[in-house]
Amino acid sequence: MQSLKRLVTSRRRDSLIRLKRNLSSLPINSSAGDLQNQVLVEGKASSRVAILNRPSSLNALNTNIGARLHELYASWEDDPNIGFVVMKGSGRAFCAGGDIVALYHLINEGKIEKCKGVFRTLYSFIYHLGTYLKPHVSILNGITMGGGAGISIPGTFRLATDRTVFATPETQIGFHPDAGASFHLSRLPGHLGEYLGLTGAKLSGAEMVSCGLATHYSNTDKLPLIEEELGNLVTDDPSVIESCLEKYSDAVYPEKISALHRIEVLNKCFGHDTVGEIIDAVESEASATNDAWCNSTLKKLKEASPLSLKVSLRSVREGRFQTFDQCLVREYRMSLQGISKRISNDFCEGVRARVVHKDSAPKWEPPSLEKVSDDMVDQYFAPLSESEPNLELPTKQREAFN
Repeated sequence: MQSLKRLVTSRRRDSLIRLKRNLSSLPINSSAGDLQNQVLVEGKASSRVAILNRPSSLNALNTNIGARLHELYASWEDDPNIGFVVMKGSGRAFCAGGDIVALYHLINEGKIEKCKGVFRTLYSFIYHLGTYLKPHVSILNGITMGGGAGISIPGTFRLATDRTVFATPETQIGFHPDAGASFHLSRLPGHLGEYLGLTGAKLSGAEMVSCGLATHYSNTDKLPLIEEELGNLVTDDPSVIESCLEKYSDAVYPEKISALHRIEVLNKCFGHDTVGEIIDAVESEASATNDAWCNSTLKKLKEASPLSLKVSLRSVREGRFQTFDQCLVREYRMSLQGISKRISNDFCEGVRARVVHKDSAPKWEPPSLEKVSDDMVDQYFAPLSESEPNLELPTKQREAFN
């Protein structure tokens, strides 16, 4: 018991040191009220509920939210009266990912250091969640994309509903699946991770449970009952929390149009070594069958950034042989390379076309797979410059539960 107490105290100290460092990257005009209101807290009998509270932005993540979550979770981990933690979102989303519009403007204003702070803060919290000592429940009732998956999947339990929509759509905006995505995507059955990472295809709550991204599924009308019962629990025992979630679970199966019913074809196509071979295989299937899923998959691949496709495929493939912390550290390097504009302007161009101007006509650079050189892809994975520190994660104090 004493050794556990010393471990928690040590982790708490390290978390506070990193938090102070991350808080230094907050915008100057951020007030304490802004920081607190973006993450609301509900106190329960033996638990705490963190509520992401930017509904107008689909609870998009920023430095403020990352820092606030890290602060709260560190204090709750150290509190013997708190047995477990729940996270949910306000409005129609759990979390739509990082605030890419804010990043777009910061990059164009030349405020790269603030951008780095966003990634550093969020990735640090994600590692904290992936090494959390207490049970964690994420209620994924609504849009759960990109970084929204990053702040939920590393936790103990993920409750999906009939309103859940999951995706990692980064290749469509000239980026790569990040926030730990190369870790959890690479551990999905067969080559499902490559398919999701390259196409940005959406999964329903039923599909999330079927492939293992979610641990439980309940219809939305049961959420008040689930939240009430969780709130009344006095426990830190994961099996007790699991029993509560299972009590209200619904048996559900993917619809006939689901990619999970085409796993054999999916594996055959996305198991190839290169993006070019993958596209050729999908194209061949589409020509032979005129199947709606094949045609849709081909369309998504051809709409994505060619550079992002190659980078993302390599990222998922490398993630399959790396630990959680190694994936986050590598993704941090990749993210900094991706926003630097030294290799390509695809991230800003993708956000401009898809989200800002919404013309849906990004001009990718390079414009085709054939013009994406191996050297360009290698630069994404290259070490940062000597003056640029890597993401520092407390791996000695907090070993990831892989």
